[in-house]
Amino acid sequence: MDKKRDWLPRNHEDLYKQVVLTWNYALAPGNRARMGLAPDSPQGIWFDTVFTPAFNNYGSAYVAWSNPHERTDIIITKLEEAEAVLKPLYRILYTGTLKNSPVVTDDDLQSMGLPKRPSSSRTPSPVATTSPASHVDTGTQRRVIIYFSDQHSNEETAKAKPPGQHGAEIRWAVLDIAPVDISALTHSSFDTRSPFTLDFEGHDRGKHFYYSLCWENTRGEKGPYSPIVEVVIP
Repeated sequence: MDKKRDWLPRNHEDLYKQVVLTWNYALAPGNRARMGLAPDSPQGIWFDTVFTPAFNNYGSAYVAWSNPHERTDIIITKLEEAEAVLKPLYRILYTGTLKNSPVVTDDDLQSMGLPKRPSSSRTPSPVATTSPASHVDTGTQRRVIIYFSDQHSNEETAKAKPPGQHGAEIRWAVLDIAPVDISALTHSSFDTRSPFTLDFEGHDRGKHFYYSLCWENTRGEKGPYSPIVEVVIP
């Protein structure tokens, strides 16, 4: 596997947002034919007959999964299976059809939530020198939502990441005693854009949830962790 971080989000919600962003932009009036996906073109026929059915199945599976109160093991499995089918096709759409096309611009790729083409003059992504700022929303029972951003961002850029950072690693755990070291936060999640959401079971309500965040650049190098934050699961 390439040592660089995968451009596909690992979080179910972020993956869905990105795929839908790509889908909506590709089908916006004028974009489809301009980018070489006209229905009568070879790429367009592949898009309609191969990618679209997988996308529709994935979308239905995600909608069923998105309601945490009805999220059964069967629904979770169906989403994972639909993602397993869609992901390689999504990679083909990006690499084989869009990224390497002379009629698709870097602005197009960015508007679809996809990485721009690499530049030969690009400098290495820096390692972050600060940790993410964060605040928590506990307004929904059994759900903790962590909003994170650059410490130097303002209200207009509240979801901003420092230059060169791919996203934030969230180290977390549910513990009886407040931890002193990051190593006690045994769970690790990664999110490319704020917010990060965790859902819990009813028996977790009232327990103490602890988390810490750090930035990770596009080469997988981590910056410093934030202070450990304590949250009571609602």
